[in-house]
Amino acid sequence: MGPQCRAQLAVFFILLCPVNIIGLWWAVGSPLVMDPNSICWKSKRLAGRQAELCQTQPEIVSEVAKGAKLGVRECQFQFRFRRWNCTSHSKYFGRVLQQDIRETAFVYAITAAGVTHAVTQACSMGELLQCGCEATRSRAPPPRPAGTPPTEGVKWEWGGCGDDVEFGYEKSKQFMDAQRRKGRSDIRTLIDLHNNEAGRLAVKNYMRTECKCHGLSGSCTLRTCWRKMPPFREVGDRLLQRFNGASKVMGGNDGKTLIPVGQNIKPPDKQDLIYTAESPDFCLPNRKTGSLGTRGRMCNSTALDVSGCDLLCCERGHRDETVVLEENCLCRFYWCCVVQCKKCSVHRELSLCH
Repeated sequence: MGPQCRAQLAVFFILLCPVNIIGLWWAVGSPLVMDPNSICWKSKRLAGRQAELCQTQPEIVSEVAKGAKLGVRECQFQFRFRRWNCTSHSKYFGRVLQQDIRETAFVYAITAAGVTHAVTQACSMGELLQCGCEATRSRAPPPRPAGTPPTEGVKWEWGGCGDDVEFGYEKSKQFMDAQRRKGRSDIRTLIDLHNNEAGRLAVKNYMRTECKCHGLSGSCTLRTCWRKMPPFREVGDRLLQRFNGASKVMGGNDGKTLIPVGQNIKPPDKQDLIYTAESPDFCLPNRKTGSLGTRGRMCNSTALDVSGCDLLCCERGHRDETVVLEENCLCRFYWCCVVQCKKCSVHRELSLCH
């Protein structure tokens, strides 16, 4: 693995690890507050645009870290039923990121998307001085909602607080792509840049227009409209579809282009995920490939998809266990403002992989 790849992995680990958890590369969902100054001090590899962000806009680096964690949490949700479940185990996760496989492509894309989403959201919430709501003076009129007949005399105006996705997009690109330089004869660099961009476009290209009607008696004499980002779960769903249809590529003879592998395969577009190596099966523990195996994982004994016991357990079979869990029940609301619940014991039937 080249120095550029090692530097990019270092950025991932620093963004996603609270600095006072020694020895862990990957700590997802930590309640500790990410200190941007510590992030920048921790890595001696940060340079160029990343170093500039650290020195001049540390509050943006904090949002970058939040976005990276947002991306990993979404990765864990989307892959919760798969053999590789986006585990946060430090050594194994690092091994996965060192391979140019589908799973790595998804991690890069969802992380870049998370940074775009988090920085843009912070702008809209007024948490960053460098940005705010989207500038809409030069924007074309909003489209009429589907199924709405044209109505004369209806006025419209841009209002509210639209999401400034362009600012979030640029900051994500500035930080996430800084260690990857276009034009280098490095296929992995081209692939990582492509997947980063695919993640950002999964946010930027799917902005939606929301409008509110104003008028007497329910009329719509004036429409106030603004643009909003898609919910991040929708972004994750879309990138999972791209993961399922990811394109295998190889480097061209010039070292600067990517060519799809196979006959009669269309070149991937900017929103597709790409990779060069086939994924391991992740059935058994293997430190070299980053596989934790699937022994002991919960599966669905009746499902025929990736969550089914046949696929998830790699045809090793499964066992059924009954466990007793405590859940809140018989909840009541008391004015004001307390909800009190009792604890009820519930028996659950679980299927676990051998």
